[in-house]
Amino acid sequence: MKEGNESELKVAEFLLKIKAVQLNPENPFTWASGWKSPIYCDNRKILSHHSIRTYVRQEMVKKIEAEFSQPDCIAGVATGGIPLGVLVAQELGLPFVYIRSKAKEHGAKKRIEGEIHEGAKVIVIEDLISTGNSSLSAVEALRDENVDVRGLVAVFDYGFELAKKNFKAHECKYFSLCNYETLIHQAIETNYIRPEQKETLMEWRMSPDNWKGK
Repeated sequence: MKEGNESELKVAEFLLKIKAVQLNPENPFTWASGWKSPIYCDNRKILSHHSIRTYVRQEMVKKIEAEFSQPDCIAGVATGGIPLGVLVAQELGLPFVYIRSKAKEHGAKKRIEGEIHEGAKVIVIEDLISTGNSSLSAVEALRDENVDVRGLVAVFDYGFELAKKNFKAHECKYFSLCNYETLIHQAIETNYIRPEQKETLMEWRMSPDNWKGK
């Protein structure tokens, strides 16, 4: 199992500490999709903790600077990516926009809120990647406005093969500050879960749509 680098392990530690990520293989959660899952992630909790919020912001900026050329704008995916995106845009001194899950049904009926120009180089910010569908819907909404989407950065990535295929099909690079393998490793190291629980946690990740729990 990949252990992750120092930054990834620290993000995993933070997520577990503030219960932004909860692991419960014996009493699984039910996602909106209907999937049974031993993990539940709510990265909005990051916003309530100043030191952790600051660290995540700084690591996102480092990731953008390391992996992409200087962007013209930061775009957040509603809703979790909006506050994180604002923090990153502020740190980089860049404009910010956000992308609704669907266009408004009134007024200008826009899906992209804020001011953005054709050809602008944009980095998209997300809190979480599961299948990638909602993230890539936002990416395509930006591309429909002739925006140059350079890639996406998220706090956490489940590492589903489906997500990898989806991002590849849409020709969109993406990176995360922490991934599923690193999180499970850190959870075992800190006695958040027992080592024998790892097997069912990894089984779920391999086939989340068919997993029924233990």
